Amino acid sequence: MAQELTSLDPRDVELRAQRQAEVTRERAALAAQRYYQAGFGQWRPYEVAVSGQKLTTSIVTQDPWVDLAQPIGNGQDRFEYRPSLHRESNLSSSAAQAAVRSLAESLEKGSQIVNAEIYSLTSVNVEPGRISGSVDVIDFVRYALTLNLLEGELLAAVAAGSPERPGAMPLRDEFLPDIAAVADFGGRVCAGGALALTAIARPRGRTNDPDYLLLVQERSGSVLNANRRLAVIPKAFHGPMSDYSEDARFSATLEREMEEELFGRTDVDSTVGAQLHADPMHPSLLSDPMRWLVERQETDGWRMESTAVGINLVSGNYEFASLIVIEDEEWWVKYGGHVRANWESSGLHRYSSLDLDRLNALTLDQRWSNEGIFAFTQGCRRLAEIGGTRVRMPSIEWE
Repeated sequence: MAQELTSLDPRDVELRAQRQAEVTRERAALAAQRYYQAGFGQWRPYEVAVSGQKLTTSIVTQDPWVDLAQPIGNGQDRFEYRPSLHRESNLSSSAAQAAVRSLAESLEKGSQIVNAEIYSLTSVNVEPGRISGSVDVIDFVRYALTLNLLEGELLAAVAAGSPERPGAMPLRDEFLPDIAAVADFGGRVCAGGALALTAIARPRGRTNDPDYLLLVQERSGSVLNANRRLAVIPKAFHGPMSDYSEDARFSATLEREMEEELFGRTDVDSTVGAQLHADPMHPSLLSDPMRWLVERQETDGWRMESTAVGINLVSGNYEFASLIVIEDEEWWVKYGGHVRANWESSGLHRYSSLDLDRLNALTLDQRWSNEGIFAFTQGCRRLAEIGGTRVRMPSIEWE
């Protein structure tokens, strides 16, 4: 590693990063689809038409996995921790070299990499009224040095104008060669994310009618995943805090990330240090905004819903897209000033659910990550169904 670091030219690293950053989400999505064009079977690319303009993503899903409107957080998302003894696999020499080079370049660019534990999906079942499955636990570095390499390889190929087909991307050929491998959750490293569009009800003000405040983040260049892209917030790797079994619910990850990414709690941030609390989400430790919500968990004051489940062809990650809706205007009046993004964001943007023109422009913005636009459009579709007069959403039609 030290030898690789000393041999790097920082200018070359920056130039490659700039070229990859110029590859739009749409181009990356189309490249991933072309690689797997041999057939998707029961899977289909997630594509939507926004005000008549088609958006293509690298997310693949199934019809029963979209527009779920599935409440979560009260036992409706049941994931079991099932440790596996057969997860280790040896890297080829080319993959090992690519892993070392990628890690060295990440360090050169200042990316923050911490070897925290994350979940790896082994099975998932989506049915009416329930989302369930099983997970194992792996070290983050194991993901960073395997499946995480695929995005950089694909973006480099697109930037260079190289062919996007099997045989032209050695790492993808090794780790994720076809749709069967993509869907073989238990047979590969399958890290994933829990991410949600957050909508907060606001009362009538001097400049606005009653609406929802929608939050969108611009990801920092220091994060390893979707850096410098637009994303919903919270967004995080699905992983445990202190209890592998209890934390396996992806709603638990969302609640933790609300505390970390929106309300400023650093003690639940796995990149800061080891977790020393026996129960990090105990009521006595919660921030005031989160405690208000937890105390009203069984009321109509707020709720979390799963909106869709998909797999990202670029990275192989699973994506649990969700919607967090705070319906009680009192929350914004009391705690609106507490909302502040953490280091993972380089900017936090707010939108009114009544501002049709800005929302339309936002939805069509090419800076979205693929999983971000997946969660955002699914959240907007659901909000249009339940928001009543608080909402004027762009036309978003699932194709």
